Amino acid sequence: MNRPYIVCHMLTALDGKITGPFMDSPAVVPVSEEYERTNETYHPQAWLCGRVTTDENFTFYEKPELDENAPPVPDGDYVAVNGATMHYVSVDPSGKIGWKSNMLHYADRPAAHVIEVLTEKASNAYRAFLRKRELSYIIAGKEHLDCALAAQKLKELFQIETLMVSGGGFINWSFLQAGLIDELSLVLAPVADGENATVTLFEKSSHLQQTPSVAFTLKSVDKLAGDGLWLRYLVKKGA
Repeated sequence: MNRPYIVCHMLTALDGKITGPFMDSPAVVPVSEEYERTNETYHPQAWLCGRVTTDENFTFYEKPELDENAPPVPDGDYVAVNGATMHYVSVDPSGKIGWKSNMLHYADRPAAHVIEVLTEKASNAYRAFLRKRELSYIIAGKEHLDCALAAQKLKELFQIETLMVSGGGFINWSFLQAGLIDELSLVLAPVADGENATVTLFEKSSHLQQTPSVAFTLKSVDKLAGDGLWLRYLVKKGA
């Protein structure tokens, strides 16, 4: 296989939400710890999120310091760090995230080298900004993300054998509808908030054409601490 084994691993409320008021409930705390524990059972070399998730949780909407007069950078991908044991992959098609460092520290996970997934829309100034911070990037797509190409490059350039896709909903669905998700791993917290303006597990971007529903086969069910559930599904390919 010329791409990593890809698991969509998510913590959700019972009503399918992946963000919102439910995250502040005390009932989520023990299940969040179980979410991290179950993540490690896959031994991933990278985890991937979209721009909104990155901004909301890690960079806090910091703007990049761009030099519009930067000399032209070489075409193609840029591998800043070789041999990193963990990576954080940020899907940022146009190049908008203001990174301060090329390493991400989160919870008890190992420090992760940051890889930006850009499209050809990303400016020379933004690519120069990433190079100045020794942040790796790959180009996958012209106007919109090419998930298959991104997955292929992550394996070829960074030796990523297992990739965790961890939201948001648009990124999750983009990889799923492209036939790239091998396994769905859901950790359910025993809480719901009824919000109708927050993102659910899967959301279709407006630029994607209508696609058929995706079917799953149940692999296992485990009860977790804090009345959580761990549901594991395999994706029915071609179903």
